Amino acid sequence: MKYGKVYFDDVKVGDELPPLVKGPIQQIQLTRYAGASGDFNPIHQDDEFARAAGMSGVFAHGMLSMGFVAQALTDWAGTVRKLAVRFAALVRLKDVVTCRGRVLAKSSKDDVNLIELEVWAETQKAQKVVSGRATVALPTRA
Repeated sequence: MKYGKVYFDDVKVGDELPPLVKGPIQQIQLTRYAGASGDFNPIHQDDEFARAAGMSGVFAHGMLSMGFVAQALTDWAGTVRKLAVRFAALVRLKDVVTCRGRVLAKSSKDDVNLIELEVWAETQKAQKVVSGRATVALPTRA
């Protein structure tokens, strides 16, 4: 685990976060996430159940993908003030998920330095699975 060491002074609008790559997603990861989150919906564990529900098989919890985006933010900035996302598509077994972000704005008020970002996660097929906005707080060099 690493924590962000970027400074407000060094960030410019348009800068991109370093991509965070997760996967390929495996069933054991979904099982571990179910245990950690308490979400034991069989649609994430039982392929036959998922198919009977009209899906093409099990798929990852949406919050797992959001957690990947949050990790990309904390790896870069350390402190996340706000994260709001929309789930756009399903993450399937064997998918590789890449989390990305782009700086939209900077502001400073009362010694608090905030960065507004567009964030998203996409599969190896460039399909966005999560999209949203985030606010992080960064220190200055001074």
